Amino acid sequence: MNIADAAWSWMHVLTKKRYELLLKSYGNLGAALQNISEEMLRSLGCSEQTAMKALNRLADFDPDRYAAHMQKLGVRLLSMAEEGYPRALRDIADPPVFLYVKGSIEILSSPSIALVGTRTMSMYGKRVTERIVPPIVAAGMTTVSGLALGIDTAVANATLEVGGKTVAVLGHGLSRIFPSENAKITERIVAGGGAIVSEFPLDHPPGTHTFPARNRIIAGLSAATVVLEAPTESGALITAELALDYGREVLAVPGDIFNPTYAGCHTLIRKGHAAVATSADDILQTLGVQSPEAGAPMSAYTPASADEAALLNVLTPIPQHIDVILERASIDAAKTSATLTLLELAGGAKHLGNGMWVKV
Repeated sequence: MNIADAAWSWMHVLTKKRYELLLKSYGNLGAALQNISEEMLRSLGCSEQTAMKALNRLADFDPDRYAAHMQKLGVRLLSMAEEGYPRALRDIADPPVFLYVKGSIEILSSPSIALVGTRTMSMYGKRVTERIVPPIVAAGMTTVSGLALGIDTAVANATLEVGGKTVAVLGHGLSRIFPSENAKITERIVAGGGAIVSEFPLDHPPGTHTFPARNRIIAGLSAATVVLEAPTESGALITAELALDYGREVLAVPGDIFNPTYAGCHTLIRKGHAAVATSADDILQTLGVQSPEAGAPMSAYTPASADEAALLNVLTPIPQHIDVILERASIDAAKTSATLTLLELAGGAKHLGNGMWVKV
């Protein structure tokens, strides 16, 4: 555990802008920590109350105890400066400086779709979730949700039931799971290769401000956000609007016009903020992902060379231009083109035209 990262995360005052100001002034967070004061925090834009609260927390911070607590929980701390920080999240305007992760860090960089909705899920919403999730998993996508009761929990369960991987982003620290009845699900998520994620220090309780903050991470990790069921006041609509702000795809499932739990979905559709999703195919086609044939297993192509392995590591079910693939794989252009051709002949990749490639 990096002590400076842990201490700054414990204080929970750094936004991306404040983080960049500290790096510009001090070079790294360790040096900044050595110079911390109320004046410094106020210069970053912290209010007097926020600055004093941060300094009081820092005075109580015990790095050895915190490291032991993280180890006991199986949690790792990831900062924006680290290579494993998910690229999709880094690209948004206001990414969290730190992420606490229990489970797979690598899964956070996998092609993902956010599936969100109301806590007061109807039977129709449950059926929608159970119908849409399996083809998304079969297409090689990771599901992302907030693990609240209702739709979020149904998404996690439906993903796990078909052997998929899911990411749950929580609006509180990972010392405890809220709601408590979902503690067992988090164990299954981690055991299945997924992850539990939070930007909040381990002891941070849930609150009115924490869930909207959580929603930006859900939207930021995902190529698309799909609202499965939501009334007009649902937090899922915040996630959808954030996804729009980040330039990501947004879809919503229509429902019974007399059912208020679908009024939010209908509002998104009516305003043109969301495309209509009546099936998993609608979602996958919006992203340019090939829909799997019913019952067809996912490809298990084994790379025949180190170059093939490197390219398969960056190819995803979501189409990417060869220029992006070149940048991510760090292989020269001629070798990349030749290897992609071999992969296509072997059934490990497919060229969609115009330089766009996908993993199959």
